[in-house]
Amino acid sequence: MSFVQPVILSDRGVELVPLALEHEAGLRAAAADGELWNLRVTSVPRPEETRAYIETALAGRDTNARFAFVVRDQATGTVLGSTSYHDILPSVKRVEIGYTWYAARCQRTHINTTCKLLMLTHAFETLGCHVVGWRTDNFNHASQRAIERLGARKDGVIRGHAMRRDGTIRDTVMYSLRSGEWPEVKAQLLYMLDKPRG
Repeated sequence: MSFVQPVILSDRGVELVPLALEHEAGLRAAAADGELWNLRVTSVPRPEETRAYIETALAGRDTNARFAFVVRDQATGTVLGSTSYHDILPSVKRVEIGYTWYAARCQRTHINTTCKLLMLTHAFETLGCHVVGWRTDNFNHASQRAIERLGARKDGVIRGHAMRRDGTIRDTVMYSLRSGEWPEVKAQLLYMLDKPRG
């Protein structure tokens, strides 16, 4: 049995639904909002690569290495982006959260915080994870700030770790959150979501 089982997670008008081929058109539309595939430090698929992106994610599910979700507006069903558990290690009860991107109109809203609350709650409270990790490009400063705002700790930098889409080699910044830190981080995420937005 897979460590991560298919599940729909929802809260505050946002739902995470297991990624499927039927989401291709929605993902294309979400990525087109801001032409996100042009960002050098992300893995957002180009329009013509969306189906292959989904097929790769589903292959990861088949090998229990990755479990991808689409992020949807719960009221309308509109696809807003995608996020995944990946580098799933059941033996040490560790997952990473990544492959995360949202349509431009969703950035700097409650959506990312809600998705992280949903995924972290599921990881720590349902899957019983000891550690949840993140990794990001050393030049993706917005992603690093977002991960740090969650309360994750920087573990270090792996130099010369991965190839970018443009053929350059990136350094990867690694972060993690341990289960003992989760109650305080959960309280902070709920506070961030419940405080009035200016």
